[in-house]
Amino acid sequence: MARESFARRRARTTLVAQALSRTYPDAHCELEFSNPLELLIATILSAQCSDRQVNLVTRPLFAKHRSAAAFAEAPLEQLESDLRSLGLFRNKARHIQSTCRRLAEQHQGQVPRTLEALVALDGVGRKTANVVLGNAFGTNAGVVVDTHVARLSQRLGLTTHSDPVKIEADLMRLVPQADWCLFSHQLIWHGRRRCSARSPQCDGCELGELCPSHPSAGRRPTHPAA
Repeated sequence: MARESFARRRARTTLVAQALSRTYPDAHCELEFSNPLELLIATILSAQCSDRQVNLVTRPLFAKHRSAAAFAEAPLEQLESDLRSLGLFRNKARHIQSTCRRLAEQHQGQVPRTLEALVALDGVGRKTANVVLGNAFGTNAGVVVDTHVARLSQRLGLTTHSDPVKIEADLMRLVPQADWCLFSHQLIWHGRRRCSARSPQCDGCELGELCPSHPSAGRRPTHPAA
């Protein structure tokens, strides 16, 4: 197969985004939150856990602790106990306390609104920062690259990289900045509902005609650039 030019890949990405918008018109963050602090904590907790698992834990957790200061002052042992059903709960408890302590001491208890300030917090990387900025503040500072986005970006031929930072850079070149947050949600929803890691449902896939990993890809002409 001939190597795809960047212009053709960008045009195909536009078609992918349009198909995803038709399929998942209500795509959104599935972590439950009512303010930026809750989203920040929920996203930290979501590492190696499903959103459903996190939501079960955060409902009583957020009722108990309503501010950064409250999390910072909570006994670590109690916080660990509250998070015990999640993977890596001890590390996550420490990260949350350290982050909330810094929020209380340096940011008047508020979640900062810049990528640079967010990634300076304990346990916060680019993915978490992008989730918070995009969903709590409506700021498209980058593309969220979780396991679903990474997997689908590779299968769809939008990147050849496995490193999340390099995948994000490729997607940021292909997708208009105004759509970065939405595009990541749409890929995540497709990854959860159709294109799973082990058993992708290729038959009837809404992206089948645009996907170079689809079983029919080698038997059809290259999709023309739009």
